[in-house]
Amino acid sequence: MSHAVTAADLRNAVRNVPDFPKPGIQFKDITPVLADARLFAGAIDLMTDGYAPGSVDVVVGIDARGFIFAAAAAQKLKCGFVPVRKAGKLPYQTIEQSYDLEYGSNTVAMHVDAVKPGARVLLLDDLLATGGTSAAALALLQKLGANVLEARFLIELKFLDGRANLPGVPVHSLIAY
Repeated sequence: MSHAVTAADLRNAVRNVPDFPKPGIQFKDITPVLADARLFAGAIDLMTDGYAPGSVDVVVGIDARGFIFAAAAAQKLKCGFVPVRKAGKLPYQTIEQSYDLEYGSNTVAMHVDAVKPGARVLLLDDLLATGGTSAAALALLQKLGANVLEARFLIELKFLDGRANLPGVPVHSLIAY
């Protein structure tokens, strides 16, 4: 019988890649977690802990690695999955939200009918850094009238204080650096 996966197990599997994508960045590579069936399933269990089928209407995942976790979580919770994508990638009518980056800005989008008003939403992504993308996703969900229950992340870079950009929503991360 295999023991339950812990956040420490996940942390031990995350690979640190120095100077990627540019010098000075310590990239947190989650692919070893995804490649191990037990760790991946355990990550989904931990990211959905406290939620049961019927308690969430939609799991929203952020482009692109957030899709992996959100889709698996939606399957586990027996609810829908909705992607938040980079602008210009969705085929139907969208609403968009721009946010600032260190240099320049970016825009994310959702379909106008992706989430119904009052829908209970769990927002998932692989990484919380500055919180810009997550804050933009949250703004889109609020525009559609969603009830965002929580934002959950596999990894949080605490020194960047991304949770400060997500006021009014409980934030939970499994691994903090």
